[in-house]
Amino acid sequence: MVSLRAHLAGGAKISRTRPIFFALVLSFAAQNSFAVDTNTVLDAWFAAQTNLQTWSADFVQTRMLQTLTQPLVATGHVWFAVPDQFRWELGRPPRTIALGHGDEMFVIYPLLKRAERYPMGETAPKQWRDMMSLLQAGLPHSRKEFESQFQLRSLADTNGDWQLALQPRNAAVRQMMTELRITLATNDFSLLSTELVFVDGSRMRSDYTNAVLNAPLDKNLFEWQPPPDYKMVEPLKN
Repeated sequence: MVSLRAHLAGGAKISRTRPIFFALVLSFAAQNSFAVDTNTVLDAWFAAQTNLQTWSADFVQTRMLQTLTQPLVATGHVWFAVPDQFRWELGRPPRTIALGHGDEMFVIYPLLKRAERYPMGETAPKQWRDMMSLLQAGLPHSRKEFESQFQLRSLADTNGDWQLALQPRNAAVRQMMTELRITLATNDFSLLSTELVFVDGSRMRSDYTNAVLNAPLDKNLFEWQPPPDYKMVEPLKN
């Protein structure tokens, strides 16, 4: 027979381990609940992109630099058309234009009469293609493509908005930019803001307003031929 002392000792052992056991169960349940909620939100976000053909919006760009006490603020407009056409105009009138179409992208400086050309297709270096994916991260094509480029670090419901914190999977990109933050509306998953966090602690945030979905866009928005008096350079060839 088991002695009373042994029985009590066994009972004491169980009582000491029980809180640890329940803590593990609760921890697992919390993690599992977070995973389910995260997947639900992401699935809804990607589903909201299935009918996306075009998107345009005004934006306010705020750059926060370690060397400046006050941020730099500028306004602009952005246009996007599936699968990979975009045009960003910063300043009114535009001081900088980033225009992507097919296998190439131009960064144009109208006041300087200067432009830079970058490859965009499969021939472009992977690091560069991954960097360019940041321009379209808020309007993803598919979950598979998105998760091949980013790792979700956190997802939170803050003030009625979804706040996503993403880390680039490409190690070379992470040497320049540590995190991408995306804000989505909880009611329709429309894009509200994007923010890039760089390794030096500086940040660049774009807040979007007056967004228009699936309106017809002039295809000339994404076409550009360098005027004869422009200086053209190709930085990735240097």
